[in-house]
Amino acid sequence: MTTTAPAPPAPCAPPPSRWAVRAAHVAAWSTIPSGVWRIALVLGVPVGVMEREEFLAAFPGDSALLALAYVLFIGAVAETASYLTLGLVRPWGEVFPRWIPRLGGRPVNHRRAVLAASLGALVVTFLWWVLFFGGLLTAPRPDPRISLGEAVFLAAYAPLLLWGPLLAAVTWSYHRRHRLTEPATPLGA
Repeated sequence: MTTTAPAPPAPCAPPPSRWAVRAAHVAAWSTIPSGVWRIALVLGVPVGVMEREEFLAAFPGDSALLALAYVLFIGAVAETASYLTLGLVRPWGEVFPRWIPRLGGRPVNHRRAVLAASLGALVVTFLWWVLFFGGLLTAPRPDPRISLGEAVFLAAYAPLLLWGPLLAAVTWSYHRRHRLTEPATPLGA
């Protein structure tokens, strides 16, 4: 009978600072208001910016079910991605949870985690700061006043502006904590 040796324990990194833990939680929660706004739109709650029928017209056969599935999928992807920020300040960011097939119990490759989180921070910052809110600010508007519906929309989507910068800050903190525990590599290696 062949047995595999358990993975070596991960070097102990210092605990995350309080500001990093708080920033990770804010990043994780930043996607919820926009998800609630989208679900309200599909369910027919007046959100002021767009009517339900206008939104449903973008789907084949004006399908409310397809629109709801789309909104729930987008929300699930955003929530999952933002929730992963917590891994940078939790034990499952150090060692994979046991329930994950083939990886459970093994130490997380910190360099890969930092690379993935850094790319994620760049992508969500670009998406929300440049494409989304930049597009809103430069779009032509016949009426310069902001309606109540537009204010609700902005209030729901504004927390997304925090996601990328907070993810970048928490990633930096994670990198700093783990840089101290990595063995030094020779220059030629």
